Order: sequence, then C-alpha cells, then structure tokens
Amino acid sequence: MNQMYHYATVSKALDELNENGFTYDFNLHEKDIAKNPKKYEIKHIYRYEGNTDPGDEAVVYGIQSKSGKKGVFVAGFAANSISDAAQALLNIGIKNRTK
Repeated sequence: MNQMYHYATVSKALDELNENGFTYDFNLHEKDIAKNPKKYEIKHIYRYEGNTDPGDEAVVYGIQSKSGKKGVFVAGFAANSISDAAQALLNIGIKNRTK
C-alpha cells in the first residue's frame, strides 16, 4: 500500500482516483479478488467515517491487478457489510503495512 488519503467524501476520493487512471470498477468482479487476492496490489486506500452513523463508514481502495488494470473497490466498513473481497483486500492491506 503506497498512500492513504483523507477526502471529505467518498465521491471526492473516487474522482481523484479516476483522474489518476483508476477507472475500472473492481466491485463488478469481486469474486476474483476474493479467490485470487495475490493478483492484486493496493496502491491507495481511503477510509471514510460518517459523522453520526457508523453505517456510513466506507473504504475506497485504489487497486491494481498484476496484469496492470487499475481501478477502485468500495466497501462498507460495518461488520455485517464486509464481503469476501473486502476481507481479502483488508488482509492484503494489513499484510503489506509498513512499520
């Protein structure tokens, strides 16, 4: 993981990533991320926390596949909304975290 950003909203994070070439929607192919997490690298991560409702929490990942495809994956952060793909990305992020 290279960068962690702080934006006011999820949409601003998505706009910035899009401007930097992260245009593919990995949410449409989350099963592949869950099955093959080693094929992906997290380049950017952004965590958005809602002001009052924990259900508003989200994580925006800027990820790149080993084949070079750059895109985004947006995941809810509530315990009951973490998909298999989101868990795989969370594990990648923790494993690659530098001290």
